[in-house]
Amino acid sequence: MNIEEYLLNIISDTLQELYGQSFNQKQMQVSKTKREFEGDYTLVVFPFLRISKKKPEDTAQEIGELLVKKNSCVEDFNVIKGFLNFSLSRSFWRNTLNSIASTHNFGFAKPNSSGKVKMVEFSSPNTNKPLHLGHIRNNLLGYSISNILESNGHKVLKVNLVNDRGIHICKSMIAWQKFGNGETPQSSGKKGDHLVGEYYVIFDREYKKQIQELVDKGVTEDEAKVQAPLIVEAQEMLRKWEAKDPEVYALWQKMNGWVYEGFDVTYKALGIEFDKIYYESETYLLGKKIVMEGLEKGVFSKRENGSVWADLRDDGLDEKLLLRADGTSVYMTQDIGTANQRFSDYRLDDHIYVVGNEQEYHFQVLKLILGKLGYDWSDHLYHLSYGMVQLPEGKMKSREGTVVDADDLVAEMITTAKEMSVDLGKLEGYSDDEANQIVRMVGLGALKYFILKVDPRKNMTFNPKESIDFNGNTGPFIQYTHARIKSVLRKADEAGIAIPIKIEVDTIAQKERDLIKLLLDFPAIVQQAGEQLSPALVANYAYELAKEYNQFYHDFTILNEENESIKGLRLMLSKEVADAICLSMGLLGISVPDRM
Repeated sequence: MNIEEYLLNIISDTLQELYGQSFNQKQMQVSKTKREFEGDYTLVVFPFLRISKKKPEDTAQEIGELLVKKNSCVEDFNVIKGFLNFSLSRSFWRNTLNSIASTHNFGFAKPNSSGKVKMVEFSSPNTNKPLHLGHIRNNLLGYSISNILESNGHKVLKVNLVNDRGIHICKSMIAWQKFGNGETPQSSGKKGDHLVGEYYVIFDREYKKQIQELVDKGVTEDEAKVQAPLIVEAQEMLRKWEAKDPEVYALWQKMNGWVYEGFDVTYKALGIEFDKIYYESETYLLGKKIVMEGLEKGVFSKRENGSVWADLRDDGLDEKLLLRADGTSVYMTQDIGTANQRFSDYRLDDHIYVVGNEQEYHFQVLKLILGKLGYDWSDHLYHLSYGMVQLPEGKMKSREGTVVDADDLVAEMITTAKEMSVDLGKLEGYSDDEANQIVRMVGLGALKYFILKVDPRKNMTFNPKESIDFNGNTGPFIQYTHARIKSVLRKADEAGIAIPIKIEVDTIAQKERDLIKLLLDFPAIVQQAGEQLSPALVANYAYELAKEYNQFYHDFTILNEENESIKGLRLMLSKEVADAICLSMGLLGISVPDRM
């Protein structure tokens, strides 16, 4: 039970005794008291006026008086118009901090305690290009959401669906055949995913040239796009691939192998890992089989050219292509097969797709089609539709080679973190290995935090320079706060000052109460983040906690405090704040240094 639920229960009992009527929690509004007023929590009394038959001030007064009389945890109250501000007792805050300190991983549910299994699909790269900034947001969201769901007691399966087949893959293959001159990652010194991505860009460049040449000869642009020799060859290659042509298949395996080796390097750098990797090349056939079964049952229809369609117009949508006239499949076909396979392999309670908002229609259609096919689990598919990410310079385009490469961005973040840390003198006294470890932690922390602190559903602009700042709502600020606390705790240990197992202090200052309140919020934040699939809630909680601690650190002495009981309180409080920061940032996939 979180603090708001606890307070609502005692308020409910008070209202029942006063007015002889029960109220549900939706009728009661309790929130933290605003800083400009005295009190810990505030109750809005307007909903009770029809029962009390009194003025708002009088109603608040009699509720407050009975709350103090009947509950030892409430020590005082004041009334501001229709708002009852009440203060919780010193013993309440002392016992609360003791309870937090004695709880392992406070805020987290016990592993697998919910009994639910949730699958999170994220990353889903194409094997015709390296991972870029957009993929970084996808990966960070998917990995963090998986962590948050696990902390809510669910069993979570992190999966990746690699789009390793289709016309886009054939474009890179055709370009390499025509313009590659046998180039390999080994001969060029390039990462395999980078190499293959370059040929995707080359295809687009040469394809546009061919289109223009046809247009210059009098062909319409639409016709030229279809007639251009490169696209014709790519489409023929796709048909050969589906027919398992040995030569095409061997080239496909070779180039995809280069890409996977490159992906692995990037995933490792980002700290991303998966429980299972699916490949479209292994699931599209099942999708085709299911589509043909749906055709036989009359769920789908076939056109004169042989293509298979789903008519969703009665559902307020459109007609959706499922199989092309030449029998080749589309993304929807593969997703039908993949969803079927996953629910067959695992007893899933929910399946979450972490995919950009440009695919909202796709997942709306997927869910509807699976329902029409009779799969009752289609109601347990959820699309986390996240917003696009761009740089201050504007939008990125893969085909034009203007994307921000993930590897380059990670390297840039680490370099920038090192330069800023050196300028601020934060690496003095460290060995090269220690300094490199810290700047990597800071660089990646800055990148991850800046992206994850934004509501996933919103578009965002990633500014590398803003993200690496040791002040403000940034990863480095939170990491530095953790290191600051650890420094205090180390000095206490070196001085032989032990953190008490239990505090018995009678005096707890308001700033200390504010920190305990924030610690007490952590379980509700984790729960809410899991329900909303929003790491931003956790990220901004970590910032608020770090900011509040820094104000406390500025205003109060810790190790030099003469009163031993108060010193013990502040050391325990510092340790619990450090732990909460570490747990919060860990949910985001961010490490926090002990020294900095």
